[in-house]
Amino acid sequence: MSVIVAIAALGGLTLLLALMLIIANKKLYVFEDPRIEKVEDMLPHANCGACGYPGCRPFAEALVHQKALPGKCTVSSDEGRQSIAKFLGVDLGEEEKQVARLACAGGTNVAINRAEYIGIESCQAAALVSGGGKGCFWGCLGHGDCEVVCDFDAINMNEHGLPVVDVDKCTACGDCVEACPKDLFSLQPISHRLWVACKNLEQGNEILEDCEVGCTACGKCAMDAPADLIRMKNNLPLINYAENHNTQLPIQRCPTGAIVWLDDSGIAIKGKESKKIIRKGNRLMGNS
Repeated sequence: MSVIVAIAALGGLTLLLALMLIIANKKLYVFEDPRIEKVEDMLPHANCGACGYPGCRPFAEALVHQKALPGKCTVSSDEGRQSIAKFLGVDLGEEEKQVARLACAGGTNVAINRAEYIGIESCQAAALVSGGGKGCFWGCLGHGDCEVVCDFDAINMNEHGLPVVDVDKCTACGDCVEACPKDLFSLQPISHRLWVACKNLEQGNEILEDCEVGCTACGKCAMDAPADLIRMKNNLPLINYAENHNTQLPIQRCPTGAIVWLDDSGIAIKGKESKKIIRKGNRLMGNS
């Protein structure tokens, strides 16, 4: 008899809990617009964060709730963005593609190391040991942390130990910005073609002993630029991108090529008076 009572009690308790779960499910149910899943499927699933949201799912929710426009996804193709806009019946919107830019051109063929780093092959680790051993304290250490963290294969180290960004693959996720211990990467609109490829804060030709392409703070770029486009700050040219910066005038007299013009693929074009570097191998101390 006691067994029957126990079974009945257990069955009753199970039934009660099931009823409570059913009621709670109905009371706590939150409606989710079915369009969210469809829009998410139409996105590239890069989860790169370039749109300003932590992933494609939150961005899809923002699109459906009209808190964002499809144009903010710079990773999607034009057709993909247009398809989303048509599906939701909203404007496409415009958002200029951003890419990672490197403020250094000091590869091993033009810059020297004054100490040999032996340890973990990592810029973060090397930077902890007297700044990494490079002659220019602000220069790229060349161990490729940025290449490692890039999930989109948009960064590759070249033969001179400098990271090269593939602008077509770059999603402006910002991982390389976080990974670089020298703060050499920044996210820039792709229209920013006029670029200072140096972060050296010293003044004078002494920097050339460590890096042949370093900025010497001569100020010629600021002199030649249209009014208010470039000013010198902390011995570096500071470009005011709010002004019309579609000009190659500031690069022409730069003696080292520290300020450049970037073409469609991100390749740096130097001015006519910039020193031409033809060395293929490593630059050794004392080699000019």
